[in-house]
Amino acid sequence: MRKVRKAVIPAAGHGTRFLPVTKTLPKEMLALIDRPALQYIAQEAADSGIEEILVVINPEKELIRRYFSLDEATCAAEKELNTLLERVKFSFAVQEHATGTANAVMLARDFTSDEPFAVMYGDDVILGRTPCVAQLAGAYEKTGCTVVGVQKRSAEEAGKYAVIREGEKDGRLTRALGIIEKPSADDMPSTLCSLGRYILTPDIYPAIEKAPIFRGEKYLTHAIDALCEKGVYAYEFEGDRYDIGDKFGFLQANIELGLKRFGKKMEDYIVELAKRTSGK
Repeated sequence: MRKVRKAVIPAAGHGTRFLPVTKTLPKEMLALIDRPALQYIAQEAADSGIEEILVVINPEKELIRRYFSLDEATCAAEKELNTLLERVKFSFAVQEHATGTANAVMLARDFTSDEPFAVMYGDDVILGRTPCVAQLAGAYEKTGCTVVGVQKRSAEEAGKYAVIREGEKDGRLTRALGIIEKPSADDMPSTLCSLGRYILTPDIYPAIEKAPIFRGEKYLTHAIDALCEKGVYAYEFEGDRYDIGDKFGFLQANIELGLKRFGKKMEDYIVELAKRTSGK
């Protein structure tokens, strides 16, 4: 079985929920303290043993390409970024039009060739002791099948995600009988929600070609659902996931990373702030 050594990061969205700042700055480059969100995602890939990353951008996001290009003059002062760029080879593909996540992944066909590969959504930052992609790669090595990274959410919240129709379970691993994009409350098969991390096999590409166009886009969910008869697994990963495409999720990520970075100084500030604003 081939090792998972490549990752694809779809980052071609227009960031409309963060307008007006995203008129000039890609949402994936918004800072979590002092590093863009996309750097945390790429670091997760590197720490999972990924050797090559393809970032799918749109024509207005050349800033991402420039940031992840090795330039000794600008990187020498940033040891972490410099090390990342030395460990991982970055390349880029341009998605000219907003035609969906499946079509973004389709642009990676030549890049991934006949290898399994990770897909990491540019909206999702996941932090934990063991990198999420490393956990999913371990599940792939056990099953040899497509793996969807999931966590449980409340029934009310689950409707915002793609949800797994559960089959046989083995610890954190669940056989997926289907995957439903944003199900209604009447068609909620479980609360295992797909959260922006996948290990895909090359048979995803024919599935994307056959996937339906829904609201002008092709969804990766629909292509994965078509593979469930052949074998798809959901893996309930450990780690904290932040939706940095959502304003509140972005604030949560900054606050929690601030607590980790600054410790008691940040904690004391939050306690004092709560006291000052509780009466307002």
